[in-house]
Amino acid sequence: MKPTVLLFLALALPLAAADPPANVVLVIADDLGYGETSAQDPATDVPTPHLDSIAKNGVRFTNAYVTAPFCAASRAGMITGRYQTRFGFEFNPIGPRNEEPGIGLPASEKTLADRLRDEAGYTTALIGKWHLGGTAPFHPLRRGYDEFYGFLHEGRYYRPAPYEGMTTWLRRKTLPGGATGRWTSADGRLIYSDHLGRNEPDYDADNPLFRNGQPVEESANLTDAFSREAAAFISRCGSERPFFLHLAYNAVHSPLQADETYLARFAHLGDIQRRIFAGMLAQLDEGVGTVLAAIEKAGVRERTLVVFLSDNGGPVRELTSRNGPLRGEKGSLLEGGIHVPCFASLPGKMPAGRVYDEPVSSLDWFPTALALAGIAEPGPTDGVDLMPYLTGKKAGTPHEQLYWRVGPQAALRKGDWKLVRAGQKGQPGPWQLYDLAEDPGESQDLAGEKPGIVEELVREWEALDARMVPPLF
Repeated sequence: MKPTVLLFLALALPLAAADPPANVVLVIADDLGYGETSAQDPATDVPTPHLDSIAKNGVRFTNAYVTAPFCAASRAGMITGRYQTRFGFEFNPIGPRNEEPGIGLPASEKTLADRLRDEAGYTTALIGKWHLGGTAPFHPLRRGYDEFYGFLHEGRYYRPAPYEGMTTWLRRKTLPGGATGRWTSADGRLIYSDHLGRNEPDYDADNPLFRNGQPVEESANLTDAFSREAAAFISRCGSERPFFLHLAYNAVHSPLQADETYLARFAHLGDIQRRIFAGMLAQLDEGVGTVLAAIEKAGVRERTLVVFLSDNGGPVRELTSRNGPLRGEKGSLLEGGIHVPCFASLPGKMPAGRVYDEPVSSLDWFPTALALAGIAEPGPTDGVDLMPYLTGKKAGTPHEQLYWRVGPQAALRKGDWKLVRAGQKGQPGPWQLYDLAEDPGESQDLAGEKPGIVEELVREWEALDARMVPPLF
């Protein structure tokens, strides 16, 4: 056969089909404790079947960590794939600080949305909470997102006053009529509590809901609104174009507000505070179900990575959060503040029904998503592509160490050892040491018994800390 004929046949043959880039759906719950979902604790008083389905059809991570024990810093790490202390985003701006110049995710940091859109042609959307800068330079539309429906600050009322169609629980310094403990309105739909000694934050002040760049009015509960908008975005993208959906619910963050239809499901729970929380979590779970259904309807389930996690541990006294069997809560570098529920699925590529026990980080979803998009160079990331570990191509643990710093608080996990230091009146406290394999609840401090291990881990923490920068704000 002549060479020209061979060349013609070669050109006529179809090229070997490469795997299409995977869609990425990153679902972040706000302040959800480790022990709240029924995938984690089947005996929980709030079933979460839709969240559980992600674990059932994929992987449940039993040792998943975030990089900070509160919202903004944790999200800054998650969306850049780098320890936020590398670029000075160490603390949690709240209230009017969100609108101060210079407070936000530095423009020098590339977000996951930037990378997926600019290097792989993804359509990108942020639905929900941002909390990475409330002024113009930090707006999501300037940080890689094609679409934005949500708010810029740390929280928002699910429905504003007069809180129609829902029961609302609010913190108050002083209760009406000189009451103490709790005050309840005559219709039972408004409860004030002085148990924390402070007022509910002014979440809605200068914090409108935006569609892209313009404020909008919303009549639905925000959890339902964000689920609706997420499903609509998936439908618009369909199977024609790869997409990245960053769905950042503000549920179950305060204020505690539950729609009456959800509250009624938990009439058997005696405490109204827990009942409201249960209604909020059930509504979040059904919202995730709406999103999963939209993925199925669009015909892209087999090539969509779905990741669900919380941004930090739950605040126990504020929300009735259950972080068990872990000790600590939001704000603490004990396990209850940074060890979070995390489930992920990608049918056909990620094993179904697997429980993965090695420590992983929220930073890992950045390089994992880039690899699934066909971007070979992850850039300067502290995360690890998890897919080779989940598929068995790589053995061992993804991380030799995990590091934390929040002011005087500090921690390091290496293997089963956890080194942790609390803050005491703004100053560093003594180092503590825990064996997480034997003591996941961090009840027995072994620092006095194992000084050599403490010294070794302190040296390793200090070596890592030397690579970080001082806080920007």
